[in-house]
Amino acid sequence: MNVNELMERSSFELYKSSVCHRVKEMGDIDFIIDTLEQDDIRVYYQRGWYRECLYLLAMLDYISRMNNVPVCTGYDDLRCCKLKETLYPTGILTAALVSGSDVPKIKALQEAIPEFLRFNIVESEVRNVV
Repeated sequence: MNVNELMERSSFELYKSSVCHRVKEMGDIDFIIDTLEQDDIRVYYQRGWYRECLYLLAMLDYISRMNNVPVCTGYDDLRCCKLKETLYPTGILTAALVSGSDVPKIKALQEAIPEFLRFNIVESEVRNVV
């Protein structure tokens, strides 16, 4: 999804899902190329959409690592940023609330993909999309 095609900001859960589906549909290398060509990471940052910016950068870095592709140094200034508060998937927050325990959050942190965790985003299921 190209940021310039968006009429308004969607929910973050919907955004994450659309990115994961884009990776699955395009394939890793085409996703990397398209993301770099569209430069949505920079557009999101300039709009102040930091969650989307850092999520997409984390996905780009993760997919690059999985494919032994060097990371794009054009985003090095953003790699030192992180969200103020840890961002958990809605399902993890719900499980913690229902169980009355932080165990689901602790487990999710332990299983988080390092590229996402660097930005204070807990994510582990980027390939498991239907």
